[in-house]
Amino acid sequence: MNFADLLSAYSEHLKIRNYAPSSIGHYTQHLHGFFAWLTENTIRDVKKITRGLLTDWQATITARPDYAAATVAMKVRAVKRFFAYLEETNHILINPAEYLKEPKKETRLPRTVLTDREVRKILEQPNLSTLTGIRDRTILEVFYSTGLRLEELIALTIYDADLQGGLLRVNKGKGAKDRVIPLGKHASAFLKEYSSRVRPRLTSNNKPSRTLFVNRAGHPVSRQVIELMVRTCAHKAGSAKKVTPHVFRHSFATALVRNGADITAVQKMLGHATLKVTQLYTKVAGVEVKKTHAASHPREKDKADDATPRIKRIRGPRDRSR
Repeated sequence: MNFADLLSAYSEHLKIRNYAPSSIGHYTQHLHGFFAWLTENTIRDVKKITRGLLTDWQATITARPDYAAATVAMKVRAVKRFFAYLEETNHILINPAEYLKEPKKETRLPRTVLTDREVRKILEQPNLSTLTGIRDRTILEVFYSTGLRLEELIALTIYDADLQGGLLRVNKGKGAKDRVIPLGKHASAFLKEYSSRVRPRLTSNNKPSRTLFVNRAGHPVSRQVIELMVRTCAHKAGSAKKVTPHVFRHSFATALVRNGADITAVQKMLGHATLKVTQLYTKVAGVEVKKTHAASHPREKDKADDATPRIKRIRGPRDRSR
């Protein structure tokens, strides 16, 4: 089989394994680049790919100045999983990618986190006298109440929201994992209003639709529409920050940690595979608390000169005997 046929078969394999469409797209994109490199080096048969060749490929992408460590890690992961699939399906007898190691990713703190006041102002922007305005406010409330990823919100169906129990089920989240998240009273209230009074009117010409959030034609609302809506609401609220749906996820997690939430509970709500990623938010919360202390404590408002200890002389042991 040529590269195109193998990639097509691998994509179907990922679909059967319930990988999210976005994950499949990323793997496909990285493998296209890998195949292009192989073709440039006159390799057109996976059986001729050696461990040394893969080491050369990794060295090539690592040397690129436009690739961060995280990007290289994702490309290496894509190739490793592809070769594991080839070995499982007997396309190859020996896996040359078995010993490839992903570079360590930089542990970056979230760049943008919204304060409670900033979130409230953004939430107030949608026009609640219109159908799409109520829908948009509901989306924003769900983002901030659950910390959902954009792809997860778009994939929600009417069966995923337990409005009586105040729970939201995420099916096939990142890593093809399912989880259940509390909705919170504000998100629940808006979701009930949207589901009972708004969505039926939006889907009047597309009643078979089961997608939770839809556009005026009753079709699933696109990620581009949601991203534009979030940016527009942030701009109207006067925010100078670059606000995206993922910023709501960061703000959700930081708010929970700052207010004493158990870190393992936050990990489960976010759907993180490891606790290490979630623990980044404890650092963000620490930074925010320090800023709040500096801005709010009365002693912190003193001038620098006033805060300088005025110690004239420290008495030593001999002074005490006098």
